[in-house]
Amino acid sequence: MNLADCYKKVRQRTEYICSPLQTEDYVVQPVVDVSPPKWHIGHTTWFFETFILKPYFMGYQEFNPSYNYVFNSYYETVGNRVIRTDRGNLSRPTVNDIYQYRAYVDEAMEKFLSVAPADDVRELIILGFNHEEQHQELLLTDIKYILGHNPLFPPYSTTYVSPKVETDDARFIDMQEGVYNIGFSGEGFCFDNELNRHKVYLNSYKISPNLVTNAEYLEFINSGGYHDFRHWHAEGWDWVRNNKVEAPLYWHLIDDEWHNYTFHGLEPIKLTEPVCHISYFEAYAYAAWKDLRLPTEFEWEAAATKFSWGKSWEWTESAYLPYPGFAKAPGAIGEYNGKFMVNQKVLRGASEATSPGHSRITYRNFFQTHLRWQFTGIRLAK
Repeated sequence: MNLADCYKKVRQRTEYICSPLQTEDYVVQPVVDVSPPKWHIGHTTWFFETFILKPYFMGYQEFNPSYNYVFNSYYETVGNRVIRTDRGNLSRPTVNDIYQYRAYVDEAMEKFLSVAPADDVRELIILGFNHEEQHQELLLTDIKYILGHNPLFPPYSTTYVSPKVETDDARFIDMQEGVYNIGFSGEGFCFDNELNRHKVYLNSYKISPNLVTNAEYLEFINSGGYHDFRHWHAEGWDWVRNNKVEAPLYWHLIDDEWHNYTFHGLEPIKLTEPVCHISYFEAYAYAAWKDLRLPTEFEWEAAATKFSWGKSWEWTESAYLPYPGFAKAPGAIGEYNGKFMVNQKVLRGASEATSPGHSRITYRNFFQTHLRWQFTGIRLAK
């Protein structure tokens, strides 16, 4: 598939994800971590306009100069921007305005890609594809949060199909002590935080072939896990008490039966499904309750070919730090990952919301310890 076809495919998927939405759904921002869907479709368009068309397409006329202020996310190099918490206050530009902006940039990109770009520009365009795929996952997670916090619990799509989960026997996988190669190598795209490939010594360990299920996590709840400080970090225990957390995000106890919000609406929990929308605090507490632990990101990567993954992002016990030899790129692109390497935990794998072809064993996702609106789950180690 050539570059122009790849561009069209990525852009069409974003609009497909948004196709079940009503206009009002596009503008809601219930919490700071959730951006309105219309902002996502504007921001991903702004990325191509700002980093490809404006610097490299001779004669390109910016669609609207004020959009740089509206759709810049966190790039200090590119200028001032709307504060993240104010994205939901933007009644203008309208959803229709943003789709016109999207069509305008797509038309310009189609013309630009009629001639093969230089290698450095090609790399930027491919980064743009992967950037938009990241926002496709964020769109799904944000849409779920928006609809899942509507008191009517409306379904996102009755035709949505959640992928099946492959399970193995209950025995833990034995991993031998030794030196393992960690990080991306070979051809194809990777983010800068997956470099450089390096060696890591690991003691022998065991890792579960399966994710923790709703039934297993329900045992933790019923045993009083959310009311016993012994299982929690001090910060996690404060988080539980201050936020009155009693169960995973989207779980609701109705007539003594647990339900959770899914893309189909509110449903009884499926006991055999992996537990999802778990914070790091909860993942750690559950592991402690089981007298087990979470794997490090290196243990996870070393063992990843031996188990099925991709249903939920998996919390690890690793802080999000640079690999040996990591260097930030110059300019705005250097702000993509490096400046977030503090106060975050690494998640590995992928989730059912991850775009097709976007996942790989070396992928390093990262979030703060209290967050759980992403599709996050638990794999245990010992």
